[in-house]
Amino acid sequence: MSAILPPAERLWWKQPIAGQEWAWIGIAFVWAMIMFVMMVYWHINGKQNLSNEVYKTTTEMFTAKTEAFVKENTIRTETDQKIPVVKPNAKGEAFLLARLWSWYPILELEAGKTYKIHLSAVDYNHGFSLQPTNINIQVIPGYEHVVKMTPTKAGTYAIVCNEYCGIGHHTMLGRIYVK
Repeated sequence: MSAILPPAERLWWKQPIAGQEWAWIGIAFVWAMIMFVMMVYWHINGKQNLSNEVYKTTTEMFTAKTEAFVKENTIRTETDQKIPVVKPNAKGEAFLLARLWSWYPILELEAGKTYKIHLSAVDYNHGFSLQPTNINIQVIPGYEHVVKMTPTKAGTYAIVCNEYCGIGHHTMLGRIYVK
């Protein structure tokens, strides 16, 4: 028999299944159930998946929230562009805005405290990748992502946009300081 010619027995699906085929069907089913259980297990116990919240917003609303946050909590400015360095408010909330081709503002956090970082984009899809940790989120205009994080080590962390956002994509870097 070949794949080009029709089968000799026209109703091939009515033929009995051989023992070896039943064994492979059983192995495939058991493996699928193991993988299904592992997905649930790793989501709950694996600590690699962020359980973040997402809300619908507008660019204007999120920009206004970010500007109010920056105005109230700025502690200094850095770089030639005078980007503000901002400490989160008393509730531990901070706002971070993605726009062509920058992250605004720079955040200064304390090790051991839990923060809610609100993220949104003004113009295009951007990627929020916090290096060297394993936090990776796609930031989409019109949505406010709220990520809970508790920094454990002091240092300077880089925010890298890992979603191609245009010709200046390679310059889209931000910072988070942990004291």
